[in-house]
Amino acid sequence: MSSPETNDLAAVVEAIRSHDRFLVTTHENPDGDALGSLLATKLALEQLGKDVVMVLHSDAPLPGEYAFMALEGIRRDWPEDVETRVLVALDCANESRIADPGVLERAPLVLNVDHHHDNSRFGAVNLVVAEASSTGEVLRDVFRELGVQLTPEIAEALYIALVTDTGRFQYTNTTPKALRLAAELVEAGADVHRIFQGVYESVQFAKLKLLARALDRAQVYEGGAIVVSYLLRTDFADVGAAEPYSEGIIDYLRAVEGADMAVLIREPPRQEGPTRRVSLRASVDELDVSAIARKSGGGGHRQAAGFSSEASIEDITDFVRREFLASARA
Repeated sequence: MSSPETNDLAAVVEAIRSHDRFLVTTHENPDGDALGSLLATKLALEQLGKDVVMVLHSDAPLPGEYAFMALEGIRRDWPEDVETRVLVALDCANESRIADPGVLERAPLVLNVDHHHDNSRFGAVNLVVAEASSTGEVLRDVFRELGVQLTPEIAEALYIALVTDTGRFQYTNTTPKALRLAAELVEAGADVHRIFQGVYESVQFAKLKLLARALDRAQVYEGGAIVVSYLLRTDFADVGAAEPYSEGIIDYLRAVEGADMAVLIREPPRQEGPTRRVSLRASVDELDVSAIARKSGGGGHRQAAGFSSEASIEDITDFVRREFLASARA
């Protein structure tokens, strides 16, 4: 990463054109934008005749709702020839989101493509478009400049990125550009019904049981403005759920009438890594939960953020309550 930092669509396009070997990766505990962007980039680079390896450096299982995606060939460890490949980091707000950030020092060039407004710009080339609905939306502009044909397979991967990060086109990041992109992707062959069934109507029974535990423990604070719940490590084992099964549970908490912020504290079932992960969601534009997350070493979007912590559930709850009240007074 010795070259000067740039923040330019043209710089990303030129880097891709001038190199032949790539390693594409995304953040641990991937969501739809992460996996959709990963697959779309792999397919686009292959269309351009590039040698591409797709890696998610984690031993956690992939979220079950994305099992229908064509992710065959995805590696869970770095290839031996990392030193010969340009690394493309997708949807990673900072280097710690890559399960093994040390890989950044091994790659000859790092391209950082993202839409998180607090991205740490850890790449040699950084394309961070904070106003974009998703990393998938940013990639569509990259692909257009590269002359990539929008095949049904690429369109479907980008649509998954777009529809999930906009909350099925219900979040405030659903811009006119995002909706126009959705139409373009459908016209290119993205199967809207197939994606909807795969992502939203293929809920594992164990995930339903996990959701029941989170809902049963939900508590309201500050007159109902905050909803907090938690999942213990034993919960995952008791119901037979893997870590990704907790994805999306916080949206049920955010939907509570009168709630400005939802908080889900969970203990990952894996022994390694942080003791607790905390997800934050805001329901009002005035609240920036990424600012709260950054105070504990995390980050994210204004309305969706998170951090890791070794503190107790009670201490984490007290922390987010204090910060919420402080932000309300600011």
